[in-house]
Amino acid sequence: MPKLATPLTDIQPRKAKPKDKPYKLTDGGGLYLLVNADGAKYWRMDYRFDGARRTLAFGKYPDISLAEAREKRTAARKLLDGDIEPSQAKRVEKATRKTATANTFEAVARAWHTNKLETWQERTANNVLHRLEKDVFPLIGKYPIADIKAPVMLDVLRQIEKRGAVDMAKRQGQVCGQIFRFAIAEGKADTDPLPSLRGALKPAAKGHHAAITADELPEFLRAFEKIEGRMFVPTKVMFRLMMMTFVRTSELTETPWSEIDLVNESWVIDWHRMKMGKKKVNPRKVNHHVFLPMQGWELLRELHAITGNNKYLFPNQRDHEKPATNFGILAALKRMGYSGKMTGHGFRSLAMGVIKERLGYRHEVVDRQLSHASGDTYGEAYDRAMFLDERRVMMQQYADYLDTAASGKVIAGRFGRRAA
Repeated sequence: MPKLATPLTDIQPRKAKPKDKPYKLTDGGGLYLLVNADGAKYWRMDYRFDGARRTLAFGKYPDISLAEAREKRTAARKLLDGDIEPSQAKRVEKATRKTATANTFEAVARAWHTNKLETWQERTANNVLHRLEKDVFPLIGKYPIADIKAPVMLDVLRQIEKRGAVDMAKRQGQVCGQIFRFAIAEGKADTDPLPSLRGALKPAAKGHHAAITADELPEFLRAFEKIEGRMFVPTKVMFRLMMMTFVRTSELTETPWSEIDLVNESWVIDWHRMKMGKKKVNPRKVNHHVFLPMQGWELLRELHAITGNNKYLFPNQRDHEKPATNFGILAALKRMGYSGKMTGHGFRSLAMGVIKERLGYRHEVVDRQLSHASGDTYGEAYDRAMFLDERRVMMQQYADYLDTAASGKVIAGRFGRRAA
């Protein structure tokens, strides 16, 4: 009868000293502590499977305590009783964990994000990843994507809702849905739980960018005139040009002087800077003619005396090699008492309303000045042939309307018909 090993005590592994050669402290059941000549201590278990002697490693002492090593021995013995080879089972478990780690929601989401980079602008790519890192990864990033079901996703989106970001919760749901569909295509998930959440989230408020109406314009202009004298010239010019040209905010703040021809009074925005031109897939390669009225050219000449030696009309105050932001416009709106009532984008809505309702221009003419794409892809030749002359007259009449609106003595007319 084989001699039974005397179980180890907690103090024995701790007090074990190195010797000239490695030696073992046996605990029984095949478990022992291997003490190396350098003092390192390792838990090992010897066993036999299919007639061959094998060894299983449980880890280093004291990282693995005596009690933990015994638990691992017990688990290994159960596998052997079931005719399962413990070393092979350990390799399978390790491979499974590795696969699970590669298929976590965060890992799949980052792979999806990388796959989309070619179709996104850098700002879009950064924003999408930032929102995932803030709102989603901390909650479910480490979980296998295949294990994430509808109730879990609902909780994630409701956490966003709780801080009042209802629209953001909706958008994050759309992003997560794309990630799940990507995972399905990659064979890393079977279902997309997002469609089943319809009706479970708060409805997002519908609406457009805040904008005043044509009726509110006179009071708005009087409020601006009260603060205009205390504004820096570049900020004043930026605000005025925003009102009379209604280009997109970034299209104005990022304008280089190279686009401005003060001699011939021409401003053509390169298509690369336009919203539809920035698309990575099928960009709209049509330059945009702004058509400044004479009041606008007077403002630009005044501005040129101040910033004409810079790259941009409105250089950043901290770094003149970069353009300014729309902060000046937003600050002015706040001082006027219109924060939340009017935005930079709101000038476009205002212009559309005034020019159609008060000046009588056709929708498609105003739409082309707003640089909206229609169902067809207009080429620049068509743009010139059909709308440029009419838009030039329209823009002057709109600027004249703004000049008289503050006094309330504006005269509405069918100007569009005469200009056609």
